[in-house]
Amino acid sequence: MQMNKAFVREPDADARVTCPRCGSVGTTVGNGPIELYVPAPLQDQMKNAAWCCSNAACEVVYYNMFEQTVRAVELLTPVYPYDSNAPICACFGFTLQDVEDDADESQPLRIRALLARSHSPEACCQAVAVDGRCCLREVQRLYMKLKSSRM
Repeated sequence: MQMNKAFVREPDADARVTCPRCGSVGTTVGNGPIELYVPAPLQDQMKNAAWCCSNAACEVVYYNMFEQTVRAVELLTPVYPYDSNAPICACFGFTLQDVEDDADESQPLRIRALLARSHSPEACCQAVAVDGRCCLREVQRLYMKLKSSRM
């Protein structure tokens, strides 16, 4: 359905678009994740102009400038961080359990292997990650959090 541009919410002065539900700044996301996770009837409203909410506590995953949303419960499959049992890394299936296992050991071997694979042609973050971004920042954040809590 085509909407009149007069009813489009303008981005903030610094070009950020915030989630209509929680107000968090979103990340621009391409069509790959939309086609992979959003049911067909909802895809048209998100294609070519969607953001992913950066707040894992928010029920909204995707939204557009018309304040149309797709909630986590509407996705075709569970995704991290909205479901902690889903893989953190959509490309290689790396999980929270992998991070926890590395935090329990003396060397983060699984994370190092993920880092190496993330620089390979197999990595397809823009197409399969829920937010279209590489998971390494989140994996490292979780690892450091777990490691410091276990010292």
